[in-house]
Amino acid sequence: MNIIAEHLTYVYNAGSPFAAKALDDVSLTIEEGEFFGIIGHTGSGKSTFVKHLNGLVRLPSSLKHYKKPKAKKGKPAPIEPSLKVGDYDLANRKTDFYGLRKRVGMVFQYPEAQLFAETVFDDVAFGLKNFEKGMKEEEIEKAVRAAIEIVGLDYAAVKDVSPFDLSGGQKRRAAIAGVIVTRPEILILDEPAAGLDPLGKREIMDLLHRLHGDWCRTVVIVSHDMDEIAENCTRVAVFSEGKLVCALPPKELFLKAEELYALGLDIPLTAKLCLALKERGIDIDCDFTVDGFVRAVLDRKGEAQ
Repeated sequence: MNIIAEHLTYVYNAGSPFAAKALDDVSLTIEEGEFFGIIGHTGSGKSTFVKHLNGLVRLPSSLKHYKKPKAKKGKPAPIEPSLKVGDYDLANRKTDFYGLRKRVGMVFQYPEAQLFAETVFDDVAFGLKNFEKGMKEEEIEKAVRAAIEIVGLDYAAVKDVSPFDLSGGQKRRAAIAGVIVTRPEILILDEPAAGLDPLGKREIMDLLHRLHGDWCRTVVIVSHDMDEIAENCTRVAVFSEGKLVCALPPKELFLKAEELYALGLDIPLTAKLCLALKERGIDIDCDFTVDGFVRAVLDRKGEAQ
């Protein structure tokens, strides 16, 4: 399922004194199979954008009482925003948004705060039972077991335990299991490693790579951590003041250090090291991952010897 947004514009509290434009003419395509990153300062529009992808925020044209805006005298008709996720046309009010949400999973920041059931099993099974109302109990158990195990938890050890008795890392894994249990084709995560120590961050990102491909064809992460973005993403979209600035592979994006600094964003440590070396006359060509940087430095050293 490709994601194709064209001229996506969204205004919170439209028509009121508190109107605020969160998205401004955003056109962006995310290809099926990508591990896609989205970055931007607070209020840049990135979270509003991803909430559109499973209909949590709806295009005005998909709402019941929508009236198409008329062209003003002497001016062209306003461009209608368009958003398609696979075969789902999210600008159409007749779209099956219920079916869309089964195929596009959303994990919010600090997802462990969404845990609520008496047992881990019940929590993970909740969404599945809502989406698959005719599913047999043995099928539900099989799906829940698979989801719990793929996130790295011991099914027998945790299934009857209260999710509130789990450790912080286990809670986050259980919350993710509750989203992926339906095997969504697209998985969207807002700051998936927020609040975790370095080891916890590595474990969560390793988990997302295990999910990517086998469980979820496409993974989209929103993050403030530029090292995380450089290490994991195939392409990155930069948002600022509701607009899409660019969408590039990390290797190309993080060469634009001054532009990113001007937008209030940082660059990965590897990019900072490359800049420092360049100031000393040493050019290092790498993809800004840690492994890529080390390889490039060793290759450069070997050439010099």
